[in-house]
Amino acid sequence: MGLESHLRGCKESGRKILVPYITGGYPGWQDAIRACAANGADAVEIGIPFSDPVMDGPVIQRASQAALEAGTTPQSVLEEVPHLDVDIPLAVMTYFNVVHHDGPVRFANRLVAAGVTGCILPDLPLEESGEWCEAADAAGVATVMLAAPTAPDDRLPRIVDRCRGFVYSVGLLGVTGERDSLAATATALAERLLPLTELPVLVGVGVSNAEQAATACRVADGVIQGASMVRRLIESGPDEVGRYVAEVRAAIDA
Repeated sequence: MGLESHLRGCKESGRKILVPYITGGYPGWQDAIRACAANGADAVEIGIPFSDPVMDGPVIQRASQAALEAGTTPQSVLEEVPHLDVDIPLAVMTYFNVVHHDGPVRFANRLVAAGVTGCILPDLPLEESGEWCEAADAAGVATVMLAAPTAPDDRLPRIVDRCRGFVYSVGLLGVTGERDSLAATATALAERLLPLTELPVLVGVGVSNAEQAATACRVADGVIQGASMVRRLIESGPDEVGRYVAEVRAAIDA
């Protein structure tokens, strides 16, 4: 299922979009993704663990490290994706070294073969993204670009133009993780991005609970939630991830 067409459909119908992040290779990750799909997620972001995850905070780093120590590789994650049997789009989030190791064309084709329709590479700058984006476009993989709260006004249109799937509106400066309150920058950046694009604008990084998700969704088209999902997977397992997704879904639909 195409990431962009599905999420555009959600936006056009007035549905707020919920995209959980789950670390691939962590024990129970497959069932966690199934639980997300069963409880109202509109897509799932699958983390391909990497040894130097510059954007990830302590919770996701812990899950990634455990997955790597258990022998997880990009290939082992992608081989599992066709067996997930969920009816929502799946995207991967990883770092450019993983793409570089394969080469952009081969990596993009591996994603397609696995049934993945989106890719997020947080350490790939817009100015250096041409080769990957060309390969991804040709393969039919939506490259989701990140917009930072510090981006000047003249840069945002260029980021948005290169986006496919959705626009990742980074909620605050810093790494992923749960916070006590939603940063003011989260909604401020979304407000700057919304007039620039017809793509869904989703707030990620620092959206830590159902109440914060609902607040973000008053402005943005939806949210991405990572640390709060992965913490529940680590502490309580896949069923608790599903329960939490249902709680967030109810809050953003209210």
